[in-house]
Amino acid sequence: MPPIQGGVQTSGPGVATLVRDPATTAADAEAADAALAASGDGRAFERLYRVHVARIHSLVRRMLDADEADDLTQDIFVRAWDKLNTFRGEAAFGTWLHRLAVNVILARRKRVAVDRRRRHDDPAVLEEASGRRETPEMTVDVEAAIGRLPDGARQVFLLHDVAGYRHEEIAELLGVAPGTSKSQLHHARMALRRHLQ
Repeated sequence: MPPIQGGVQTSGPGVATLVRDPATTAADAEAADAALAASGDGRAFERLYRVHVARIHSLVRRMLDADEADDLTQDIFVRAWDKLNTFRGEAAFGTWLHRLAVNVILARRKRVAVDRRRRHDDPAVLEEASGRRETPEMTVDVEAAIGRLPDGARQVFLLHDVAGYRHEEIAELLGVAPGTSKSQLHHARMALRRHLQ
C-alpha cells in the first residue's frame, strides 16, 4: 500500500509504520508520530515526549509549585497516551498536548485549592500580593513575582501573556466571564509591575 499523507503506511487494520521521506517536515513527522502512537507505537510516543517534555514541564512549573512539576508533567503525558485516540489532527499535536496540559494543571489547582481552602475571589487580595522583595539583592526575579500572585490572577496571566490564550478561551477554561479574565489580567500586571520596580 502506498504511503498516506503524513508519512504513515498502513499494512492492515490497526497496523501502521512510519515511512521516512527526506521532504517530510517536522510537522509532518510529528503528525505521523501522533498517528503511530495512537495505534499503540510506544517508540513514536517517546519521540513526541522528547520533543514536548521541556515545554510542558516549564508550563507546569509556572502554573504550580516547582516541587510538583516533575510528577504532574509525567501525569500529563500518561493522560496524553490514554487520550491519543481523541487527537484528530485538526490542530498540531503540540497544540493539542498544550491544551490537555492546561486542563490537567487547572484541575490539579482546583483540587489543591479545595483541599487547602485557600481560594481567594476577593480582588483586595491582589493588592496585598504586590510589594518589593525584601532581599537586599537588586536582581529581578520574574518567576518569584509571578509565584506571589494569587491563584486566579496567576492563571490568567500565564494563560494570556505566556501561553497566548484569548480572554474568551480563558473564560471557558476557568469557568469565568471574559470580563473577569480581563480584570484579573490587569490586576496581575499591576501587581507584577509594583513588585518588580
